[in-house]
Amino acid sequence: MNQDDYFFCGIGGSGMLPLAMIVQAQGARIEGSDRSRDQGRTPEKFAWLEAHGVTLHPQDGSGVTRPSQIVVATGAIEDTVPDIGAARRAGARIVTRPELLSQIFNAAPTSIGVAGTSGKSTITGMIAWILHEAGRAPTVMNGAVMKNFADADHPFASALIGGPDLFVAEVDESDGSIARYDPTVAVVSNISLDHKSMEELRDLFGGFTARSTTAVLNLDNPETAALAQSLPPERVVTFALGEEAATLNAHDLDPRPTGMAFTLTEAGGPKHAVTLNVPGAHNVANALAALGAVRAVGVPLDQAVAALETFSGIRRRMEVVGTAKGVTVLDDFAHNPDKIAATLKTLHAFDGRLLILFQPHGFGPLRLMKNEFIDGFAGLLRADDVLLMPEPVYYGGTTDRSVGSEDIVSGIRAAGRHAEALPTREACGDRLVALARPGDRIVVMGARDDTLSTFAASLLDRL
Repeated sequence: MNQDDYFFCGIGGSGMLPLAMIVQAQGARIEGSDRSRDQGRTPEKFAWLEAHGVTLHPQDGSGVTRPSQIVVATGAIEDTVPDIGAARRAGARIVTRPELLSQIFNAAPTSIGVAGTSGKSTITGMIAWILHEAGRAPTVMNGAVMKNFADADHPFASALIGGPDLFVAEVDESDGSIARYDPTVAVVSNISLDHKSMEELRDLFGGFTARSTTAVLNLDNPETAALAQSLPPERVVTFALGEEAATLNAHDLDPRPTGMAFTLTEAGGPKHAVTLNVPGAHNVANALAALGAVRAVGVPLDQAVAALETFSGIRRRMEVVGTAKGVTVLDDFAHNPDKIAATLKTLHAFDGRLLILFQPHGFGPLRLMKNEFIDGFAGLLRADDVLLMPEPVYYGGTTDRSVGSEDIVSGIRAAGRHAEALPTREACGDRLVALARPGDRIVVMGARDDTLSTFAASLLDRL
């Protein structure tokens, strides 16, 4: 990519910023714009970008002036965004973020693509850390901050800048862009209803694994187990919790307050004792997926297991914000029924009432998954747990608002559990602080909103 000229529209975004840094590391010149910068939000992020050689412009089209520029837009190219209009006038090429990421991914001699409904960011982070510790210098694009790589110089460590030979990326099926990736190793953690119909998902994941050299698949999930059946056995590495037929098995799971211990067996190989510093059975499955992926690119299992013991997790994945007056505040990204279930099961392995704030990220998911949300919470909340939901944020437009938070919580209440819908997040915060007593755990849940972490920290201060 020698001295190409890139302009990232929305460069502060969680998917854009790390991609810009990867492109810059390959020798390109980077410019960009962001509405948040124009509105004075997160100034430290933009100061960091400028300190790292990125030229920033207002998002008014003034930064796009040359036909040599390649303008990178989010998945949806909106002609109403001034930079896109300016690109059309200047004759500059426009690419979407998924197009650019998949081009870089496919150009790498060895690539690992991590897909699935849940667990992608954690598996990608585990693979990144194992490969890094093994001296393989991977370049990694993740959808969330990897705590192992975050420090004062790298506050936005959702990407790792390594060499060009080995590229690891979290791959998204929700926008269909998974169809662009041709991985050496395809990891699919699990498949369940989230954004698309089951039929579409089977097509997308089926194509993804069919294009790979090796597929790493979960036998505990019926959909991924079916994918394993569709490929020649020599191209498949399988994993499962206690399923003897799998290549990699986890047995004797031992939950601990800060993590998990288990015994790993490899088909035809020795046993390994594994200790994880991230909690929950779902993280054991994530670890097996990561071990299967690195094994496929030649990292010895004992070396990989040793690296996993120092994996410190992903930001906002059951992250402990702190404890005040005997109340622990946790920040978590769970936003669909599967992820919510994994979080609640993990937290219920230990004592203490849960006070949960779940912020839905729109009316669409509530309508699409109304029954799953109700059944999930009703089945997993304990008698003394309390769920609070604000109404989804409404940005205007033609969104169908027929199903709101009140519809979800009334269904949960009908099943005999304690749930309340309040108009705003602030109102939920006041209620949480009023309810909290020593021994409780407050869980702030939701996705696609960086301010949830700030909100969680403010609850801790108020306690």
